[in-house]
Amino acid sequence: MDETPSLDDLALFLTVARAGSLSVAARETDTPLPTLSRRMARLERAIGRTLFTRGPSGYSLTAEGHSLSRRVADLAEVQQAARQWVQQGQGPLPVRITAGFWTSRHLAQTMTPDHSALWRPAFVPSNADLDLARRAADIGIRNRPPDSTRLARQRLRRIDYAIYAISDGVADYVGLPDTVASTPSQRWLRATHGDRITTTASDPRLCLDLALAGFGRIVLPTFAGDAEDGLQRQSDAIPELSHDEWLVSHSNARHDPPIRAALDAIQAVFARR
Repeated sequence: MDETPSLDDLALFLTVARAGSLSVAARETDTPLPTLSRRMARLERAIGRTLFTRGPSGYSLTAEGHSLSRRVADLAEVQQAARQWVQQGQGPLPVRITAGFWTSRHLAQTMTPDHSALWRPAFVPSNADLDLARRAADIGIRNRPPDSTRLARQRLRRIDYAIYAISDGVADYVGLPDTVASTPSQRWLRATHGDRITTTASDPRLCLDLALAGFGRIVLPTFAGDAEDGLQRQSDAIPELSHDEWLVSHSNARHDPPIRAALDAIQAVFARR
């Protein structure tokens, strides 16, 4: 080893390892892409080992990379704890909440701000599971309970999906492009009505706007579709898409006052429905 790797470089390494993409990690850490590339190369020189296989599909970990990621997995948790300690007494702390688009939107529409609270929401809408065990976010709302024993979980509610449109006369569908249709509801739509998807948008909110404009039917969770005045439900609940929703947090971090307050606020939102 030529030199001791910096903790900052190791933290960036963990983000790149989790994201599997230098560009995604650059956005998440607000680090310029060339800078991030140089720092990963510097880290490899510092430890004298190759951590990544670089290719068109992104940055994949080598065996040495996997070994290092396991050894420094707790670094993100330590950083977050230190960050919160430093910020104590400086006003409300951001609590990072990750959930699917519709659940994030529902929380943003229904939570009531408390300006004396210990926390403020920092939404990270994501249909991909961020690693809460390694503190990639503070709170997650998931469609299945976590496997990790480091995570606490609580069942929130049952989620159903149905088809919506502005009227019975709308026959075609609005959906995400095939390249980004990764959620179960979008995969179901492609599998069952793919030949009738005539309008697409890469953003779920735009899909809703297009459905409200009459371009086609849309598949939505019933809590979102029933709340839209301009839409009418066109089907019963779709059995293949129904699932439980779980509130997930780190077993230790959930006792931090800001995160505990955020968990209580989220539970209160779902208790009011």
